[in-house]
Amino acid sequence: MASPASVLVPPDYDPLKDKGEFMNSVMLEFFRHKLVEWRTELLRESSETIQHTLQETELQKPDLADRASAETDHALELRTRDRERKLISKINEALLRIEDGSYGYCEDTGEPISIARLIARPVATLSIEAQERHERMEKTHRED
Repeated sequence: MASPASVLVPPDYDPLKDKGEFMNSVMLEFFRHKLVEWRTELLRESSETIQHTLQETELQKPDLADRASAETDHALELRTRDRERKLISKINEALLRIEDGSYGYCEDTGEPISIARLIARPVATLSIEAQERHERMEKTHRED
């Protein structure tokens, strides 16, 4: 199999219509490109936030209501950036799975994850069925 980076994905490529082997080289390159673009966008947004929002936020406002509002906005922005940092980590893990050949397969069952699910959530590591089982287990244990 050719390395994913050396494969060209046709501009009109739709992995849902690909009747070839699951996670063939074109499909892998499609998802690799999607993940890299997503990561680049998240990093760009994060950089813009740091340069503009967080550096320009003045938390020492004389009015208590203004200060509280600024602190709330600042905290929300930091939480958003933390979620994005975790997402970037998941993207990097997905890119590693593409390299090692495990991308697109459920980490619980080893079965293929549906292409539609991977398009919607390219960092998915569980099939829908395994994800639902996992969520039911979490809910059951949370109620204990």
